[in-house]
Amino acid sequence: MIISKEALVDLQEKYEKVKKLIEEDSKLDPETEPFLSKYAARTILISMNANLENLLRQQGQNSEERIKLLGMNSMIQLLLGIVSIDTEELSVGEKHLTKCKEIIDKNENKPEIAYVTLNMHNQFEEAERFYLAFKESGQIPIDPNELFVHNLETYNSVSAWEKFEKLYTLTLYYLAQIHGVLGDSLKSSVYCHITLKRQLESEDYDAIDWALNCATLSQFFMEVNGFKQARHHLAASSYIIQKYEDELNNIIECNENHNAKIENFRHRSADIARCWAKYGLLLMYNSKERLLKHTEDIDSHCTEITDLSKLTLKEDSTVRIEDLKQLFFPSLSLESYEENITDQFLLTFDDAKKVFLNIQIWLNKAQEYYTLETLASDYIEIIQDQSQAYDSLVFYEENPDNQAKLYKRSVDLLENVISQVNPTYYMQYCRQIWFRLGQTYSDMVDIKSDKLKESDSRPTPHTLNKINGLIEKSIHNFTSFIDSFRNPKKELPKKIDDDFQKPFLQAYFHIGALHGRYITLDKTKQLENCEASLNAYNQVGIYCKENTKAGELIPSELGIVKEMLQLLPIKAIKLQHEIRQMS
Repeated sequence: MIISKEALVDLQEKYEKVKKLIEEDSKLDPETEPFLSKYAARTILISMNANLENLLRQQGQNSEERIKLLGMNSMIQLLLGIVSIDTEELSVGEKHLTKCKEIIDKNENKPEIAYVTLNMHNQFEEAERFYLAFKESGQIPIDPNELFVHNLETYNSVSAWEKFEKLYTLTLYYLAQIHGVLGDSLKSSVYCHITLKRQLESEDYDAIDWALNCATLSQFFMEVNGFKQARHHLAASSYIIQKYEDELNNIIECNENHNAKIENFRHRSADIARCWAKYGLLLMYNSKERLLKHTEDIDSHCTEITDLSKLTLKEDSTVRIEDLKQLFFPSLSLESYEENITDQFLLTFDDAKKVFLNIQIWLNKAQEYYTLETLASDYIEIIQDQSQAYDSLVFYEENPDNQAKLYKRSVDLLENVISQVNPTYYMQYCRQIWFRLGQTYSDMVDIKSDKLKESDSRPTPHTLNKINGLIEKSIHNFTSFIDSFRNPKKELPKKIDDDFQKPFLQAYFHIGALHGRYITLDKTKQLENCEASLNAYNQVGIYCKENTKAGELIPSELGIVKEMLQLLPIKAIKLQHEIRQMS
């Protein structure tokens, strides 16, 4: 039985109204009625479903119109399912999706059903299999929007495939999210890359979003030592955003919209520069850890690599080595970006210095957008990264004097920024900086003390004052870190938050050790320092006794603390005796 033109026109008008309600009007719904438009759309969809089921009953099993009606009906069931899920009626949504699945299971290879099937499988995580099978069939998918148009002969096969490919690209994005949630990060990253690659090849992307997503993906690759893939994705990100900047600069007419685009470009360019800096920082750190693990014959004994395509995968891996070999963008020429920084582990100071200099360039670029006055938190993080770059370079520098100079530049950066921020509003960052300053000054004490031990000449008062001054600054910053946990009555809590327990105990431990490193011939000062050390170590002991699991966080330090709690009282008694004899 042929479907009347009036019936099709009625369905088309209702379908277009539903699309408008879901895609446009729902975005404008008031907060008090967030599902107003979707409820209205559901009412129309229920009416359409009744009409379609009535029309289907009038068709024979082999009717030419039947498959078209099934395509429409499956689309309506899919929309009812999605709307029900969006309006938090999950059981109702599942019922509609199940009904949709029943329709497509018997007809999924039909062109009229293809779009709905792919959409449907997005809900049930089976989309990839269907896409590959349907594409291999050679059939042309029919856009469900066109099913509601009376004249079926006007289908545009090119447009149909473009829309179908776009839908599949969205499917890959969904798969990336699903595997990420399931904990299969490597598989998720492969799907993310394929999504980006398809968007690039089809030229269907927003330049800013694409570049930012690509740079974000690079962060995952570098965290699993895939520096080759990470660098390539950062280079692609820079390439696309540079191309976008060129397009903006060619626009003569400047209006509010153009200015907004310029501002967004500056923002995201700064973010990408920060991603490059993170790449450099992690490369320096991982290279350091690699060298520390393999102090001899590193080339013959170390199996760590920086290219994921050379990984040895486990038998149960969901990723194939062929997938990892395809993690690049063949359509982009990225050599000029990639040649700025290596993707190999660093071995020498010269290797590290090249990376260090690039980190400084990228962070300076980020500071053009992120300033203390406008975006203080980001600015502080950038300064911390700059400081970390100096700290990382120290490992590769063999000259103690140069090591001290690098540390000095590091602490200057941190002290400058902490002097400009209010701890009340930026306590998280202040604590990080105080603790890091305490550590760095302590490292500087090590350098100066080692140099003093190696010298055959008598130390000058200036040298001794320098060492004592560094000790004092280290203690001051560790103390500031500890005091930041005090309440308005200046009392410390019985238990520190889990995230801070370890550094809190380490700060006391460092203070105890540092008081014992003061260089002085004054017995009274020696006694004061001994008692201060004893007090700091005692605080660690008391805390660990009251919070028994805390000691597990600092096993090596706790052993030393217990030993010093036995030795220092004896030393104090001895000093007291010597002082009495002198008086």
